[in-house]
Amino acid sequence: MADRDPAWRVLPKPSHPHDSAPLHVTGAARYADDGPEPADMLHLAFGQSAHAHARILSMDLSAVRAAEGVIHVFTAADIPGANDVSPVAGDDRLLADGEVICVGQAIFLVAATSQRTARKAARLAKIDYEPLPACLTIEAAQAAHSLIEPTQRMARGDADAALANAPHSLTGSFDMGGQDHFYLEGQVAVATPGEDGQIHLLCSTQHPSEVQHLVAHMLHRNSADVTVEVRRMGGAFGGKETQAALFATAAALVADKTGRPAKFRCDRDDDMVMTGKRHAFRVGYDVGFDAAGHVLALRLRLASRCGATVDLSPAINDRAMFHADNCYWLPHVEIVSERLKTNTVSDTAFRGFGGPQGMLAIERVMDDVAAHLGHDPLAVRCVNLYGPDRDVAPYGMTIADNIAPQLIARLRADARYDARSAAIAAFNATSPIIKRGIALTPVKFGISFTTTHLNQAGALVLVYADGSIQINHGGTEMGQGLYIKVAQVVADVFAVPIDRVRITATRTDKVPNTSATAASSGADLNGMAAYNAAMTIRGRLTGFLARTFGCTDSDVHFTPEGVIAGSERLSFAQLCRKAHIGRISLAATGYYATPGIAYDRDAHQGRPFYYFAYGAAITEVAIDTLTGEHKVLAVDILHDVGRSLNRQIDIGQIEGGFIQGQGWLTTEELIFDDQGRLLTHSPATYKIPTASDRPAHMTISLWDGENVEPTINRSKAVGEPPFMLAISVFSALTRAVAAVAPDVRALPRLDAPATPERILRAVSEHRAR
Repeated sequence: MADRDPAWRVLPKPSHPHDSAPLHVTGAARYADDGPEPADMLHLAFGQSAHAHARILSMDLSAVRAAEGVIHVFTAADIPGANDVSPVAGDDRLLADGEVICVGQAIFLVAATSQRTARKAARLAKIDYEPLPACLTIEAAQAAHSLIEPTQRMARGDADAALANAPHSLTGSFDMGGQDHFYLEGQVAVATPGEDGQIHLLCSTQHPSEVQHLVAHMLHRNSADVTVEVRRMGGAFGGKETQAALFATAAALVADKTGRPAKFRCDRDDDMVMTGKRHAFRVGYDVGFDAAGHVLALRLRLASRCGATVDLSPAINDRAMFHADNCYWLPHVEIVSERLKTNTVSDTAFRGFGGPQGMLAIERVMDDVAAHLGHDPLAVRCVNLYGPDRDVAPYGMTIADNIAPQLIARLRADARYDARSAAIAAFNATSPIIKRGIALTPVKFGISFTTTHLNQAGALVLVYADGSIQINHGGTEMGQGLYIKVAQVVADVFAVPIDRVRITATRTDKVPNTSATAASSGADLNGMAAYNAAMTIRGRLTGFLARTFGCTDSDVHFTPEGVIAGSERLSFAQLCRKAHIGRISLAATGYYATPGIAYDRDAHQGRPFYYFAYGAAITEVAIDTLTGEHKVLAVDILHDVGRSLNRQIDIGQIEGGFIQGQGWLTTEELIFDDQGRLLTHSPATYKIPTASDRPAHMTISLWDGENVEPTINRSKAVGEPPFMLAISVFSALTRAVAAVAPDVRALPRLDAPATPERILRAVSEHRAR
C-alpha cells in the first residue's frame, strides 16, 4: 500500500491547539499533586547531608521519630532490595549508607501527616560526621585526577602538525556555568499500595519505565508488580529523566512498608539543592587558521564538572564532543573530554544534553578568529561551513543533509544583517556609554539517542465500535505538545477529526520497556509507533471492506467525508460498528526502531544520528558600560523543523527554547560556597528569564523544507535544537564589549553566564588592552 510510506501525507497540517490548553487556562489540568488525598496519606521529606564528603559515624534519629505527626522514619537498613536509583552505573543511593558524597544527599526518610511536619522533623536529627577530603571545582578535580570515567579523545588528521604550520594561531579559554531546570512543577510522586504487593505510582517523570524498574529492584519485586503512570508534567527539561527516581522510590518504599498511600512533593529549595544541573564546563583551545579565517587545525579541551556519581554524564559529555563541530568543517581536529568527579550534586540531562556546551565552544573559537583578523564573525563562520568534499564530521558521519549555508543566507538577507551591522558600528562610534552588538550564529543538532538501543518506541491504539479512538504510547507530555502531535498522526490515518481521538496517560502496564522522552525524539519515535499501530487496524478494516463489498483494497479510501469502498460510502463510526459485528480486531500495538544508526564508542566513530535539525538566529543587544547591565533588543530566527506536524506548537518550542538558552548564558548563575553548599537555591537568589527579558522584536520563521529521512510526515525534532540559537546572544554581547576598544584585535574575556559583573569586568579588561 503506497500510503504505508511514513511520508504518507505531505499536505500542510492544521495547527491544533495543545490538548491541555483549555485545561491549563481553566485550572482543570491535573498534575500528580492535584488528586484527592485519602485521610491516611503520608507525606515525605528527606534528612539531608550537611557535608560534601564525610563518613557517618553515628546517627541519632530519636528526636525525629518523637516529633509530632511523624509516623515512621526509614534508613538504608529498611530497604528490602537494591539501594540504588541510578540509571546505569549503580552508584546513586536512595539513602546514604555509611558515607555522604555531596551536600543535600538523602540520608534518611521521614513519613508524617503533612509535608511541613515531615520537613520540620527531618531537621531534628543528630548526625556525627568525620569530614573527608572533597573536590568541589573543576580545578580541584583536575588536580586530584578525580574522574567518573577515563578521559575521551576524538580526532581526525594531525592537529599538532597543522597547528605548527598554520599562518595564524591562537590559544584561548573560557568557562561556562551550569543551569537549574527550574521546572514549574517540582519533583513529585504519589505511591499507592495495591493487593498482593503491587504498587501504583503517579509520578512526574520523563522515564516511567526506568522508575518502574528501579522501584521493583528496590522492593525486590518483579517489574510487573509496579505500575508507573504519567499524564502530564509541569516542565522537565531533562531534570526528570533520571532524578525523578529518587522521589518515586522513596514514596514506593513508604507505601510498601506502611500499607498507606505516600506522597513526596519536594519543596523548591530542597529540589534545587538535591537535584542535578546542566554540567558546567571549562574550555581550552588552540586554533590555527589562514588569512581568510579558514580553520586549519583545532585542539579543543573540554572539562566538565559531573558531580558525585555517574548519572548520564558519559553520554552528555559525548554529545558535547559530537557538537563541537556545529556547522563547520574541521580538517585537523583533536577533541579531548575530561569527565570530572566532584563532591557536588550529580549533574544530569538538560535540554541539549551537552550539545550547547560543545556548540558554544566552537562558536567562541569562530569569534576569536574573527577578532584576531578584524573580520566580521559571520564571514568567518561562512567560510568554515560544511560543503562538497568537506562534509564528514570528526566522528566519521557524512553530513548528507547540509542546509546550513542556504538557511544562513536567507536569514542574513531577510533580517538585513549587513545593514544592521553597519548601523550598529555607526552607533557605537558616537555612543560612549551604551554599546551595541549583533551576531548571527547557526545550529546543527543531531537527532537520536547516542546510546543506540534507546531509539525504539511502542504504542497501543484502540478503536471502539462507535468510531472513537484511544491512543497510548511510551512518550510523556511535559508541555512540549507531544500528545497532540501523536494524536494528529492517528487521526490522519483514519481521516477523522482530532476530537475523535482520546489521549490517555502514559502507563507502564500498557506499553512496556519504553525509552525516556528525551533526545528530542518523542514525536519521531512515538509518532511512528502510533502510526504503525493505526495502520495495522486500517489494514484490517480495508481488507474487511474489500471482502464485504466485493472490491479491491485499492478501491478503499479513508477520507474526511467518510470511508469509500468501491461505490459504497459509510461513516467511520458505521464502519467500526460493522467491523466489530464482523469480528474484526480493532486494537493493535505498534513498534518503531530508528534505522541506520550505529556508533562505536570506543573508537568514537560511526553514525550516531538519524538526521540533523538546523537553525540560525540573529540577536542584537545593548550594554551599559558603566553598570554591565544589558538588554536583548531584537531577535530574528529561521529554524528547520522539516515538514511541521504542528506549526504553532513548533514555534512555541522555538521561542521557549531560545529564551531558556538566553537565561543560561546571561542571568542563571549557580553559586556554591567553599563547603559545597548551593547558595542560589530559590527564586530569590536564582534568576530565570521573565517576560521582560523577551526582546520586544522577535520574529520566528520556519524553513520551508522537509526531512531527507522518512520520519513521520517528514518532520524534524524541535525540542532541543532551538536552545542553542541563544548562543547568538552571547556572541552579540561579546561584540558589544569589544566595541569599547574597536581597534583591539582580540576577543574580550567573557565567561558565561554574562552577568552584569562579568560584563563590567570584561569591559574594563578590554579597555586596558
